Amino acid sequence: MDERIGFVGLGIMGRPMALRLARAGTRLLVWNRSPEPARELADAGADVAATVADVFTACRTVIVMLRDERAVDAVLRPSADTLASLVRGRTLVNMGTVSPGFARRLADEVEAAGGEYVEAPVSGSRVPAENGELVAMAAGLPEPLARVAPLLAPLCTQVATCGVVPGGITMKLAVNVFLISVVTGLAESFHFAEAHGLDAALLRGVLDAGQMSSPISRVKTAKLVADDLTPQAAISDVLMNAELVVRAARAAGISSPLLDVSRDLYAEAVAAGDGGIDMIGVVRAITRRDG
Repeated sequence: MDERIGFVGLGIMGRPMALRLARAGTRLLVWNRSPEPARELADAGADVAATVADVFTACRTVIVMLRDERAVDAVLRPSADTLASLVRGRTLVNMGTVSPGFARRLADEVEAAGGEYVEAPVSGSRVPAENGELVAMAAGLPEPLARVAPLLAPLCTQVATCGVVPGGITMKLAVNVFLISVVTGLAESFHFAEAHGLDAALLRGVLDAGQMSSPISRVKTAKLVADDLTPQAAISDVLMNAELVVRAARAAGISSPLLDVSRDLYAEAVAAGDGGIDMIGVVRAITRRDG
């Protein structure tokens, strides 16, 4: 792509996503609060900006992949008028996970300032991001959506169009209901097996061979058997997502029984100091309940 694209936020997901874009030939100008990931992007051919403002000045389209709403506010709204000055005449593509209400307010602010807003949160963790196997759930007005979709091709196996904002993030939360429930259930399955003296590798083989097997279950069973809790999706991030789901459910006047229980488990894990490990490590919180 000839157009220079901005990329803000090089965390556990943003770094591999930006690397995919750079290695696919996208002309990138990146910024991150800590310098080390930016140096890695520079080695891959991207340019590194000194400030967020420099990114928006140089690029018509800017991808933002920040951890949560507080990070978005800290980076894009350090003062009352900063956001408007950044996004005027620009397309802001938010690929991070925020609440539907926050997304709608951010879209309104960007559009009121003379910019365009597209949301494209993704389903998938670090390894799918490294392999370009994410699924994006995009929402926004038709023209900017059509312009942004080809940009996401190196990152995604599919870009699903979900209507207007906050259709994309609401779809992401619906996906996360299933994801969190499945992985938490998988952790409990291994906990149950261990308590009954079953071989974890044998359980993995049975699960991986059966109809319940999926890419996510195979990755997580491998991590459990290898006792590898290196984060692909960290427990602290999963807790944030679970809380977003529960709050959105309450706002809609509906129940979320599985996510209520899961949220409590992930909160216990974070309180015990396990927030930085992979989400399958929630098995430790389950084990601690045994006393």
